[in-house]
Amino acid sequence: MTQTNPLLTNFDLPPYSEIKAEHVESAIDSVLESNRTAIKNLLENPPTELSWENTVLLLDEIGEKLSHTWSPISHLNAVMNNAELRNAYEACLPKLSEYSTEMGQNKQLFERYQALNNSPVAKQFSTPQQTILKHTLRDFHLSGIDLPVDKQKRYGEIQAKLSELSSKFSNQLLDATQAWTKHITDEQALTGIPSSAKSQMAQAAQAKNLTGWLITLEFPCYYAVISYADDRKLREEIYQAYCTRASDQGPIANKFDNGPIMQEILALRHELAQLLGFANYAELSLADKMAENPQQVLTFLNDLANRSKPFAEQDLKELRNYVAEQGITDMQSWDVSYYSEKLREARYSISDETLRVYFPIDKVLTGLFTLVETLYNIQISELHNFDTWHPDVRLFEIKEQGKTIGRFFFDLYARSNKRGGAWMDGARDRYQNSQGQIITPVANLVCNFMPASEGKPALLTHDEVTTLFHEFGHGLHHMLTRIEHLGASGINGVAWDAVELPSQFMENWCWQEEGLALISSHYETGEPLPKDLLDKMLAAKNFQAGLMMVRQLEFSLFDFELHTFYGDKTVEHVLNDVRERVAVLKPPAYNRFANSFAHIFAGGYAAGYYSYKWAEVLSADAFSRFEEEGILNPETGRLFRETILAKGGSQEPIELFIEFRGREPSIEPLLRHSGFIEEVA
Repeated sequence: MTQTNPLLTNFDLPPYSEIKAEHVESAIDSVLESNRTAIKNLLENPPTELSWENTVLLLDEIGEKLSHTWSPISHLNAVMNNAELRNAYEACLPKLSEYSTEMGQNKQLFERYQALNNSPVAKQFSTPQQTILKHTLRDFHLSGIDLPVDKQKRYGEIQAKLSELSSKFSNQLLDATQAWTKHITDEQALTGIPSSAKSQMAQAAQAKNLTGWLITLEFPCYYAVISYADDRKLREEIYQAYCTRASDQGPIANKFDNGPIMQEILALRHELAQLLGFANYAELSLADKMAENPQQVLTFLNDLANRSKPFAEQDLKELRNYVAEQGITDMQSWDVSYYSEKLREARYSISDETLRVYFPIDKVLTGLFTLVETLYNIQISELHNFDTWHPDVRLFEIKEQGKTIGRFFFDLYARSNKRGGAWMDGARDRYQNSQGQIITPVANLVCNFMPASEGKPALLTHDEVTTLFHEFGHGLHHMLTRIEHLGASGINGVAWDAVELPSQFMENWCWQEEGLALISSHYETGEPLPKDLLDKMLAAKNFQAGLMMVRQLEFSLFDFELHTFYGDKTVEHVLNDVRERVAVLKPPAYNRFANSFAHIFAGGYAAGYYSYKWAEVLSADAFSRFEEEGILNPETGRLFRETILAKGGSQEPIELFIEFRGREPSIEPLLRHSGFIEEVA
């Protein structure tokens, strides 16, 4: 008797603890085979009259079977990576890519959608349904439906190869991050580093049967060393190891070099764009975004850079003067974080470590939940006794008027074999199935914070608090949708340069007195954040805002120019050119930032990293309405939910924004929030 494959069961939440690498490929093979059969039957037996139910909903449900199976696999590969799972995951990528291309180039399927779109019944469809049809037909064209057979074949080959390369990029970055460690036996070398970080280093050493402390390149550890270690040589060593990961430079040069992969990805993207009739990949990338053409994006970014650079130059001048006063005449990249933290402390009598004790994880979560409960009239509670991939994971549910409308997993702490960074991914989308049931959404919310240690709870820096709020904003967009059709539910169908609006919007509450009162209290005494600390923190809000702004613009312009002017220059040349124009601080020649820029080489942000700044204009302006009407105003919250969060991808983002704000977006609130123009009293 064969054992049931857990991935093929009709689970509610994935049975994570039962999923093994050997289940993966057979499950995907089985679903792909049954999906192909179902689609063949659907097309061979056309109904006398087309309807939404016998076309779009039917195909959505077929697609949902694949998502249901693939989502937990993809998630486990990111959060519990190991050699067996990685191999199984990668074996499925070409199969999924082939299936996706097959669907996107299926002439009969395309004609079925076209016929539905042109039928009298379509005129009765709701706005979300009409938007979904319009986007689906556009996506067929972007999948090469109009191409001759030989070019369609080439399209499929390119997509399969890109899928494989982006996974390889991600793997090599993870492997390179884990390949470097530094064993410390003399505690003197760690002078200046906070005790919580040292405790984590001691645990990392014990896990490897070592005495003393083990420094790794996992971000919380890197951040602690680069920001606080008094030992300048140690800072230089970890800086070099971190900024040369997966490259031809640094302590493990050439071992996991992503350089050749990047070249191949860029060449294939350019070929793909030209195959589809676009001049370059940036044009192709904008085909489904808010921005209309590459020139509009470049103008937006360069304009913001020109406005920001004088502030960045002033920030750098102040830092250099301070560093010189400390006796350092040759400030280097590995000094910047360390002395910035010291300068912030000197100027505002505040530091990340002073604040950290006021942000214990449970207080932050309770406050975050209270905030969104107030704004959106929902209730959040923790669930227990669920299947999980790691003991640290927690599960919560959202209720509205007593009914569960969504659930979300929190996986908040850094560990080995877990992808770095922070993200939200939809484990399941909201939709109404063919039986008329509403399937509720489930989200995975992932961060990489320092876990609890030394008998203390996990304590967050204020930066980490804003990261948590950011990802939760994505989660709310996914879970508070009211759309009942898969193609526009949650973040589905939302233009990529608008998808960061709800996430960046949430960050604003981390800088408001009423918001901070909810999310902060001393982890031992429970006392609120003292007024003097709060005032200092708010005064320091825009400390080095110019430097931070030009850094983000450097990343955005690098990404966009790389994909707009492909072939003219190497990756390093493009980056150096952008730095000449935008950056005020030049890193050492060995810095290989691009080799670990997973957002654009292994994520969805290729020729789209500008989306963060684009959406920040929208989010700052949206929040300015709360500044006018009260930042905990339930009525303004209800309006934001109903116009932005609830409507998902059912309308163009600019229409939804205007519906909420009553006008076109303005850049003024972003400049004001960044301290580049005066606050109006």
